Amino acid sequence: MKGGRELVRAAILCAATLFGTLGSGAIAQEEKSYMGPRLIQEKVKILAGDGRYAIAATILRPEGDGPFGAVVLNHGVSASARERARESSDLLIGAAAVFARRGYMVIMPLRRGFGATGGAMAEDPGSCANPDYARAESNAADDVMTAYNYARSLPFVDGSRMILAGQSAGAMVALFTAGTRQPQGLTAVLGFAAGRGGDPVSSPGVPCAVEPVARVLDRLGKQVKVPVLFHYAENDRFFNAKTSKLWFERFAAGGAKAEYVLQPAFGTDGHYLFGSTVGVRYWLPAVERFLGQHGVQFARMDADEPDRRTLLAVDRLPNVKTDACRNLYRAFLESPGPRAYAVSDDGRCGFAGGVNDARDAAVRQCGTVAKGNCMIYAVDDTVIWKEAMAGQ
Repeated sequence: MKGGRELVRAAILCAATLFGTLGSGAIAQEEKSYMGPRLIQEKVKILAGDGRYAIAATILRPEGDGPFGAVVLNHGVSASARERARESSDLLIGAAAVFARRGYMVIMPLRRGFGATGGAMAEDPGSCANPDYARAESNAADDVMTAYNYARSLPFVDGSRMILAGQSAGAMVALFTAGTRQPQGLTAVLGFAAGRGGDPVSSPGVPCAVEPVARVLDRLGKQVKVPVLFHYAENDRFFNAKTSKLWFERFAAGGAKAEYVLQPAFGTDGHYLFGSTVGVRYWLPAVERFLGQHGVQFARMDADEPDRRTLLAVDRLPNVKTDACRNLYRAFLESPGPRAYAVSDDGRCGFAGGVNDARDAAVRQCGTVAKGNCMIYAVDDTVIWKEAMAGQ
């Protein structure tokens, strides 16, 4: 993506997310901090089809009766049992909110062996020397389908507008579920840093079982009937670009409708781009373009509200001439408050979100890349730039 040097990598979320402390049925966005369509968060337990266990899940959805599309958003796999026990939907709640603001109910299931679901891990593939990914993914797909079918049964969900998505191993199980279960109503699969077998410490970028994963994708490429996005960053320390490109090519060779996107290096490990608020500037435009190409509805619910048009008008940013700064503004629009976005005389930008000194932080970050003066363009949900206001 061009112009990457002209934007800041600044935005900065507090340790507690905007939604992390809210309970079942709570409105996730109060009037005083309105950041778009109001969202409701709920915690549920879903009984599996055979009744032997229940899946814990978090739902984030727009307020109202719908009907909404639905996204089943799947987490990755941590290396240790202790880390798996701490797995939480909070890690993906920011990304879930991006989908919810666009008219989707997002359900984030915790598969067996993770977080509040607990129990034994059902998707252990065994030794890296001889992994059984087909068995592992099949067990994980059982849990995903439990959440998928539950979502389709809800009265505010349009069961013909379903998306499977996930990060890392969660993206792999999304692909596997799409191919082997052929779920009704599925319109697309979004895979962010999809893969298995990565170890960023002992073998950065090179997973231990490249070919076994590729063989699974050989099969899935013949089975998945909906469009699939493979989305990675150059500096993914779990799966390097050579590996991810190979996996994509093996999948696409089966005849699947698929697209591969490789984003620039992100932070210290691009594997986590999807879960970062700043990462929205990369993945959101890619997802919008991809879904638009395939006729899948994906527009902000408040895009046509008269009092929101100035705030949401990315093309009205003063001085800005690069996609880099435009996309950073889009990250600002998806960030929790307090938040601020600054622009400079020479078209550079800065952004901060989720911090009390957002105004000062945005100006400081803009100043690190700008040669001209930096001034605040927008704070929270208000454009304060005098020229922008005069042009209304």
